[in-house]
Amino acid sequence: MLPILAGLLLCASVVLRPAPASAQASDNEKGALELVDPDVFRACGDPRNLPFSNDKGEGFENKLAELFAAKLGKKLSYTYFPQATGFVRMTLGSYRCDIIMGFPQGDDQAQLTVPYYRTTYALIFKPGSGLEDVTAISDPKLRDKRIGIVAKTPPSTNMAINGLLAHAKSYPLFIDTRSDSSAQAMIDDLARGEIDCGILWGPMAGYYARQANPPMTVVPLTKETTGPQMTYRIGMAVRAADQEWKRTLNRLIMENQTEINKLLISYNIPILDEANMPITSETLAKRP
Repeated sequence: MLPILAGLLLCASVVLRPAPASAQASDNEKGALELVDPDVFRACGDPRNLPFSNDKGEGFENKLAELFAAKLGKKLSYTYFPQATGFVRMTLGSYRCDIIMGFPQGDDQAQLTVPYYRTTYALIFKPGSGLEDVTAISDPKLRDKRIGIVAKTPPSTNMAINGLLAHAKSYPLFIDTRSDSSAQAMIDDLARGEIDCGILWGPMAGYYARQANPPMTVVPLTKETTGPQMTYRIGMAVRAADQEWKRTLNRLIMENQTEINKLLISYNIPILDEANMPITSETLAKRP
């Protein structure tokens, strides 16, 4: 994912829970030689970056790691390290883990599995703001709005193209998540009326919107025709040499996609199909 800290901090490891002994990985498992410990699902994540992960195991990436460890009959261990410059090198590249649970397609720092969800940046606002049908930053309804935006993220370029920065409030991209959260600061300003709406990375928009009291409205920005890419496929990252491990994870993703979708929806993550239509509990229920 995009880096959210300004510096490198010390990492910490914690073993969460073992799988039943009867389900432990066998010594002759395909790809076992690629892993430091074939009996342990060794994941890396940020220690304070909900809804993705935290050191209490509360994020959806934590829960997905638990699911995959159980499916493979492995124990689960987590190494936590802030997502800053050098995150991949200091975690996956240093063999402190064998998988990063969330990684955008197109990032060449690591080898990616097949994607397990697709999402986009989203507009977030209080109910009744009259912005429910906005699907692009170019919408005229945004011209006079005070918009919160995280600096140097793709939507900031689209806002500049559309002349929306004059009334914008910027929040820092590079922060120390031990003491700060740009997403939470934006939500707080929105609740106080200091801004009219905000633009956040979809998973953060969905998660923080539901945490607000009352909950806020989230609209995925799916109709952008100019500026940088706004919609991304997210997979899992492994080392370039770990081909069998990647195949194992690909199989798990494809076999458990419905369960993965339900997990993401439970965190209010806006997920999209290839036609940019929302995947919801209702649409999943209609599938055969």
